[in-house]
Amino acid sequence: MNTVRLGDDKLSQPATRAALRCTRLLVGGYVGLSVLTLAAIIVMRHDAALVNPAVWTRGTIVVASALLMHEFAAGAARGSRLAFLRLRLASAIMVAAIAVIVALPDPFPVWMKIDQACCGLILTGVVVIVNGRHLRSLFAK
Repeated sequence: MNTVRLGDDKLSQPATRAALRCTRLLVGGYVGLSVLTLAAIIVMRHDAALVNPAVWTRGTIVVASALLMHEFAAGAARGSRLAFLRLRLASAIMVAAIAVIVALPDPFPVWMKIDQACCGLILTGVVVIVNGRHLRSLFAK
């Protein structure tokens, strides 16, 4: 697949480097938190009040989405317009999904809702940065 990439001159601008670095750090935090959550699910798996099938499903989806976003953020940092677009979409979709999960009365236990709220805060930072004027104009066709 032939991908459209930004030149090094655009990627080396201080504002661009700072925005992409911050994005990668936030996504890295999302990956770390999601992996820790899955580890907690495994540890607590015998307590049906804390870990139910919905928690298993959500925990797995979050890890998968976090790893994908990590790849998208890395691609965007290398100048890939497609990776940047995917990062914008995935982060916004996950924030919306997290908002629904936190708002639902069931089937997620309180600890999972708190975890998801933390993930949502991290990803809101990503959404703000990647939808900011600087990066959007930089990656525009």
